[in-house]
Amino acid sequence: MQLNPYAGAYLTDPGIIWRRLLDDPVGAHYADDLGLWLISKYEYVRRALGDPSTFANALTLLPVYQPTPEALAVISQIDPPPTTAAADPPTHPRTRKALRATFANTDRRVEEQYGGIVRRRVDQLVDRLAARPGERVDLIAEFAADLPLRVVLDILGVPESDVGRIKQWSDGQIALIWGCPSADEQLRLAQGLLDFWRYCQDLVARRARKGWIGTDFVSRALAYRGGDDAVLTESEVASMAFNLLVAGHETTAGLLAHALDFALTEPDRWRGMAVDPTGIPSFVAETLRYAPAIDGWLRLTLRPVTLGDVTIPAGARCLLLIGAANRDSAVYRDPDRFDPHRSVGREHLSFGYGPHFCIGAALARLETEIALRRLTAAIPGLRLAADYSRSYKANFAFRAHRSLPAIVDIGVPLGTPAQRMMASVPEAA
Repeated sequence: MQLNPYAGAYLTDPGIIWRRLLDDPVGAHYADDLGLWLISKYEYVRRALGDPSTFANALTLLPVYQPTPEALAVISQIDPPPTTAAADPPTHPRTRKALRATFANTDRRVEEQYGGIVRRRVDQLVDRLAARPGERVDLIAEFAADLPLRVVLDILGVPESDVGRIKQWSDGQIALIWGCPSADEQLRLAQGLLDFWRYCQDLVARRARKGWIGTDFVSRALAYRGGDDAVLTESEVASMAFNLLVAGHETTAGLLAHALDFALTEPDRWRGMAVDPTGIPSFVAETLRYAPAIDGWLRLTLRPVTLGDVTIPAGARCLLLIGAANRDSAVYRDPDRFDPHRSVGREHLSFGYGPHFCIGAALARLETEIALRRLTAAIPGLRLAADYSRSYKANFAFRAHRSLPAIVDIGVPLGTPAQRMMASVPEAA
């Protein structure tokens, strides 16, 4: 079959293709255009994510296409040791332990360590938007993509002056690995990725020379290392920073963009959040299930594996269709309907499963929930521009909006009981 993820139905509405795959009793499908096995059913995707002894991570961060010789020559100079997404045992358990010790990954620790950072950054960006009543804004560039990037820079101790180039490098990595860049773009993006890696190496080296003093992630990781390469090497600390600077904001940016899109597409949802924000956590959970920021992820089979009546050979690259698994009717009732009141939804695979479960899941939820609370309260009349048409960047793993144009309408603050009661009255009454 042909998946054709860069155009047509898969790019505009992947749910159409996911439904066809899920309704087919075949356990896996081979995409000739990508040279990948497609795994879509919840049971099999969950199994693959949780079994690194069969489905390895070694080639997760390599392009599925053959880069040009010029781009390949640059890529070959990028040599971060595998520590997170591309790591397998025995390395991964060791580096994962280091991450858990140095990067807050539970609801309580995230609130304690990062809650203040998140609220400060949210308030800055919300105030900036609220100061522009009646204007047209792009909620992607001016909010959804900006917020998590600034939060992760604060957590890692990266200068705010570097926000622009880190955003450019990060976007470039995603386009280079999971996109379909032209020959000229490949070379430019590869050079950017090399510059990014060298930046992370220099960041860690400079922090190490200062004696690991600080509460930022890099300082914490160096202190955890304690000068012992058997615990972590400096290069591994740089690799962790390299990965967190991308994964720490691109996925949350996608989640927040999807949440804003779904909330504003149905104005009653936005007004409802402004009146009663207690439903926001469930809304975010359903957004994660229905439209994950990463809806496909790569694995490599280490041995033949049988899924249903299909056997995938050893050495095969597989695309785990997380977005499709989240809409499997074997797990969810009416799975193709976005239902923010759904009682079953936290079994979704949007943060992965097993040993590689997303270390930043709690932070992503906290950022998105705080952002929606503050934004709905400050701009209850925010609405999508009349000419908005949903459009995504061409990519088979990261589903990122190109833009989200909206009109800033402060409206009537919904602060008093009388105002809340009036807001709940149907418009036709």
